[in-house]
Amino acid sequence: MRKLNNTMVIAVDHGYGNIKTVNTVTPTGITAYDTEPTFTGDILQYSGKYYRIGEGHKPFLSDKTMDEDFYVLNLAAIAKELDIEGITTADVHIAAGLPLTWVKTQREEFRKYLTKNSKIKFTFRDKPYSIRIVGASVYPQGYTAVIDRLSEMNGVNMLADIGNGTMNIMYINNKKPVESKCFTEKLGVNQCVIKASGMVLDRFGTILDETIIEQMIRTGTADIGVKYLDCITDAIKEYSAYIFETLRKYEYDSELMRLYITGGGAALIKNFGSFDEDRVIFIEDICATAKGYEKLAYNALLKESEQPKKSVKPKAAGPDDSSENKTQEVTDNADDQSDQSPTES
Repeated sequence: MRKLNNTMVIAVDHGYGNIKTVNTVTPTGITAYDTEPTFTGDILQYSGKYYRIGEGHKPFLSDKTMDEDFYVLNLAAIAKELDIEGITTADVHIAAGLPLTWVKTQREEFRKYLTKNSKIKFTFRDKPYSIRIVGASVYPQGYTAVIDRLSEMNGVNMLADIGNGTMNIMYINNKKPVESKCFTEKLGVNQCVIKASGMVLDRFGTILDETIIEQMIRTGTADIGVKYLDCITDAIKEYSAYIFETLRKYEYDSELMRLYITGGGAALIKNFGSFDEDRVIFIEDICATAKGYEKLAYNALLKESEQPKKSVKPKAAGPDDSSENKTQEVTDNADDQSDQSPTES
């Protein structure tokens, strides 16, 4: 979280597996209750309902605005960032993102979704929050994880952002992203978990807790019997090979380019994949994308604030003269910069 004048710039990476901010990671799980849950924990109370945050698994949705879940998860993410600074009241500018090939078509709807209520009161972990959403910027997912490494990307490079539900692929040639070579595949960590669960069920007739597979993907092993360990390992290795097969469909060649892998799937490839260690670079910071969102949004808003004010002819006050609308102009300009930033060196 960064502060610009009186506004807190808070980045939220709305992943299908985890909701990430610059400083926090929360599983993308949410359960709604009409009455207060029996057990305490990450409980968010908003608009007459209670929500348990971080438990369960939210199904894949190609459009995150289809229900209220990501909106509520977004509030919890904001609360966690504010809590680090001991703040419960703030003006907030949200920095978020969408998969590479979806960002142009879904950006405006997602921004409207995140900013649909300008003033919000809610409770999280028994602490009341009162925030004002003053704007939102939406950026290309994955690219932001490597913006601090563009200077080293000479020649041809491929970026693979492997999340829980999708894999975003982008070429970055001589430090510049190639917009015509951006692709999104429904290929992520969750599909690997499903594959491994199915293989264990087929071989042994055993229904496996998915947390065991997730632990293996993260760490490379788990405290289970050898037969299960070998079966899950086989499944993950097969899935890793399929990921590289998909990359080759988009002309990946380890002898001609370097491959940068980010997202939760980076651990999957690192622990179980077969690759040239000298030609594959892993971005292992799971919050790297959120950090990129924050940097781009903060810099865009800072640049906007430093521009000379244009003199305008005074007019009668009306409903369009609210501070929210003026802030939205800054947001629009910030997003205009985000459109251009992937093509800048």
